[in-house]
Amino acid sequence: KCWITQNLGATDQASSATDSDEASAGWYWQFNRKQGYKHDGTTRTPNTTWITSINESYDWQAANDPCTILLGTGWRIPTKTEWENADNTGGWDNYTETYASVLKLHAAGYLNYSDGSLGNRGSNGAYWSSTQNSSTYGRHLLFGSSYSNMSSSSKAVGCSLRCLRD
Repeated sequence: KCWITQNLGATDQASSATDSDEASAGWYWQFNRKQGYKHDGTTRTPNTTWITSINESYDWQAANDPCTILLGTGWRIPTKTEWENADNTGGWDNYTETYASVLKLHAAGYLNYSDGSLGNRGSNGAYWSSTQNSSTYGRHLLFGSSYSNMSSSSKAVGCSLRCLRD
């Protein structure tokens, strides 16, 4: 598989595990939504009404996949299993190890489900998979200074995307 080595929407590759620069953070997406959001630390763009609850009983739909939309046919969001395989193969225990990997995953933070505000940029990374956990929760890779694992969060959270091609 071929993975991109910077977050979707980023203009720069992260320079460290805790890089908190907007240019390397890229954009954030709510689960199964086409619209991406960037955040400069103060303002979310576009600053449209934030969806605070998503309730739908399916995985990320191919027609809504920002990887395909922005990068073209063949690119897609990884599944939960693909993230688990990357995490297990890499032996990741923290953001130092995710960044040291060939994927250069860093702590880009996330957008809070309640209001779309920026959270934990520079200390946590949250990367969506295309797999839902339930009608209101999606699965994502989550890591910080002392952990790395698959977790689930409200589909209204804005997480980073890394794309892959088979």
